[in-house]
Amino acid sequence: MKPDIQPDTQQNETRAGFLYGAAAYAIWGLFPLYWPLLEPSGAMEILAHRMVWSLVTVVVVLAVTRRWAWIPPLLRQPRRLCMIALGAATISANWGIYIWAVNSGHVVETSLGYFINPLVVIALGVVVLRERLRRTQWVAVGIGAAAVVVLAVGYGKLPWIALGISASFGTYSLIKKQVGLGGLESMAAETAVQFLPALGYLLFLGGGGTFTGEGPGHTALLVASGAITALPLVSFGAAAVKLPLSVLGMLQYLAPIFQFALGLAVFHESMPTERWAGFALVWLALAVLTWDALRTARAGRAELDAARVSARDKGTADGRPISGNRSAVSETRS
Repeated sequence: MKPDIQPDTQQNETRAGFLYGAAAYAIWGLFPLYWPLLEPSGAMEILAHRMVWSLVTVVVVLAVTRRWAWIPPLLRQPRRLCMIALGAATISANWGIYIWAVNSGHVVETSLGYFINPLVVIALGVVVLRERLRRTQWVAVGIGAAAVVVLAVGYGKLPWIALGISASFGTYSLIKKQVGLGGLESMAAETAVQFLPALGYLLFLGGGGTFTGEGPGHTALLVASGAITALPLVSFGAAAVKLPLSVLGMLQYLAPIFQFALGLAVFHESMPTERWAGFALVWLALAVLTWDALRTARAGRAELDAARVSARDKGTADGRPISGNRSAVSETRS
């Protein structure tokens, strides 16, 4: 039985988790500043280098931490291996669309993709997992659908970049839930699937494309794409074990907020009135969704606290020790 966590220790853990989470989402939000530095490499070449060097990076991390024990059991599970391959394909599509969009001047639309991603995940839960939504969740999804219509009018076409990003990442999230691997392990398995096709593409380009032809600085930036892919994932993994899901869910909006700000302030992308209206509807949908999540979380905590009090009273009445109740509640919350 785990001992109770002291308040100061709990506070320090929460503070550290918040910093890890904020760092992860801030790095993801600042990605649009990085990919243009890799030009004149094209989007496909950047994507291939990202896959190759991500595997190299994650293997180094696994070697340092000696986290190999998960591999043999995984190799004996063909279904999970197939799901990992499918996850690698969907995240490859996500990365490819994102890199191309950023380097083609569509940073604001990439931010839209990650803003609407929570709504897409909910929709996938209903369609694929047959989950039942609360009334406020249906309201949020409806507002999100209206936003897409308004944005389609504003763009003169469907915002396919945003829809492609959100659909691919939403599908990837669904697959990851089925696979059940940790962040670092999942990345290692997925980049292992990506590695050979990516390496083959670079060899097809001849000499790794622009890898050696644009100077050592360009080469170093391409190699570093693996580290900047792994770093926020490791930070996110550290945050996930220290923070309540409600706080982690709030932090996820940092990345698209940063991307949106960069699109306006750094890349000077246009925002006609119709697009502002569409984004406003998306933000309204997210506000409704966040309010519902916080309300549900508070209700859940109230139920757990009531159960803890009931167990304490019963334990006192029966003359049994009750020291483990708080730990049990804490573990249930996590």
